[in-house]
Amino acid sequence: MTSTYKVEVQDVVYHVIDGFELLARLYQPLGDGPFIGVVEVHGGAWTTNDRLTNVDIALPLAASGVVVMAIDFRMPPSKYPASMQDVNLAVRWLKSKAEAFKVIESTIGILGTSSGGHQAMLSALRPSYPDYATHTLAGGYDATVSFAALCWPVLDPIARYRMVTSNGNERLANAHHAYWPNEESMVDGNPQLIIERGEAKRLPPVLIIQGSKDDNLTPDMAERFASAYSASGGLIQLEKFIGAPHAFIAKDPSSPDSIRAIQTLIEFIGRER
Repeated sequence: MTSTYKVEVQDVVYHVIDGFELLARLYQPLGDGPFIGVVEVHGGAWTTNDRLTNVDIALPLAASGVVVMAIDFRMPPSKYPASMQDVNLAVRWLKSKAEAFKVIESTIGILGTSSGGHQAMLSALRPSYPDYATHTLAGGYDATVSFAALCWPVLDPIARYRMVTSNGNERLANAHHAYWPNEESMVDGNPQLIIERGEAKRLPPVLIIQGSKDDNLTPDMAERFASAYSASGGLIQLEKFIGAPHAFIAKDPSSPDSIRAIQTLIEFIGRER
């Protein structure tokens, strides 16, 4: 893939809560713009990692002309929906800074990997949900997004929980216990079930990047969501990578699958121009 822009990287504080600074790493293409904007939500089973996790995705996106805001957010011991409040605010914050960062406000979307994909899709489906839109921000900005780009996302957390408890994956089961208050909350904050319930009022275009050898998710999770989303009238693109495992870009960013996945992300997000 060809890099068009040099990229400036800086850390910014986008919110302070209970004396704790929430940081974002901002990847700014150097040029006149205007640029597309995206809030990036990292994975890590809701419990680990930080804004630096997906640098191998953020840098090429920024080089293609996308302002990437890779965020930290509250993790356990803070439980759901604390992180969703931070994600919701991050979208609004980037909108409030659109002019300063040479971003077209109407193009701002969201990107997430794994549990970050869950949170990104959930935020996209519920931009005005009262339990998420709790942080105040001057200017009247909302958290609606123009697209959602998801890599190996946990789109049905209750199904994933039942899978990992039945197959003895203690690490992932413990992560569910740390993040979710109970199983009822996994049903509530569940993109698959939100679509099936007909709850979502707006369905932005969605891209899913999914490996076929992903043992962190139920084998049919991406397909089930894509089918339900399409049946509900949403535009969705599912790109399967045969033989690829969970989080395959981070495992080997230079592999043919990773290069194709990043190019697919660039092309999908670039349609917002």
